[in-house]
Amino acid sequence: MSPRDEIPNLKGLDGEGSVQVHQPEDAKIEGAKVFSVYGKGGIGKSTTSSNLSAAFSMLGKRVLQIGCDPKHDSTFTLTGSLVPTVIDILKEVDFHAEELRPEDFIFDGFNGVKCVEAGGPPAGTGCGGYVVGQTVKLLKQHHLLEDTDVVIFDVLGDVVCGGFAAPLQHADRALIVTANDFDSIYAMNRIIAAVQAKSNNYKVRLAGCVANRSRETDEVDRYCETVGFNRIAHMPDLDAIRRSRLKKKTLFEMPDDEEIVQVRKEYIRLAETLWNGTEPLAPAPLPDREIFELLGFD
Repeated sequence: MSPRDEIPNLKGLDGEGSVQVHQPEDAKIEGAKVFSVYGKGGIGKSTTSSNLSAAFSMLGKRVLQIGCDPKHDSTFTLTGSLVPTVIDILKEVDFHAEELRPEDFIFDGFNGVKCVEAGGPPAGTGCGGYVVGQTVKLLKQHHLLEDTDVVIFDVLGDVVCGGFAAPLQHADRALIVTANDFDSIYAMNRIIAAVQAKSNNYKVRLAGCVANRSRETDEVDRYCETVGFNRIAHMPDLDAIRRSRLKKKTLFEMPDDEEIVQVRKEYIRLAETLWNGTEPLAPAPLPDREIFELLGFD
């Protein structure tokens, strides 16, 4: 065998250099509208996802939120606790999924939102795509997606590997959470590239971005205008939002002060926008040098 024979073929379904975990055809989520939430690590994806789930529920939708982070705190403010992960529960039954009951891995959150934490493999081992696949498989086996209107995947950090891009194989729309700064927008640019790669072979398209923890939106808007993207919501940098997470609550459970009421309205507006359908965006991500020239210098 020559050294060339040992080189893997990286011309996968999702583009040059792609080695992906692909979900089987029977794992497709049907009937519900599916959204995947991405963004730079620490940007507030879980806070955004949970309040968006709560907003959908306030509109009368049956909502399922799936956390895809090993630290399993996506649904923390919906349930008021850290719930067990699918991967941990599967370990307890030696991965005999037939021994599990729905109540073992799905939990009730605020206003009836169903909450699942997929979890992830131990650090440096396994693939997050496998965990996402097993979670969806369990939900389908127990018919838990049949009475669901909205599914929200809350995905950790940047899209670096195919495993944590796996929710894009299920999603109708990808939503990117960003702040009004260079690092967050740079991460958004990478995520746009990842979604574009997936959209070659899957139904997922970009819905737009949410400017989060930001007083202004000028840098986000400048980037969006340049590449042909849309900002579809703005969540300001309010201490009330930080306090809600410390209190293990969504904004919809916090006292009705003026700031919180206004942000609730923005989440309801975002939920209505997503439910009614967004334009399937296909922005062209910028090369690194161009994004530095756009945002990295005075």
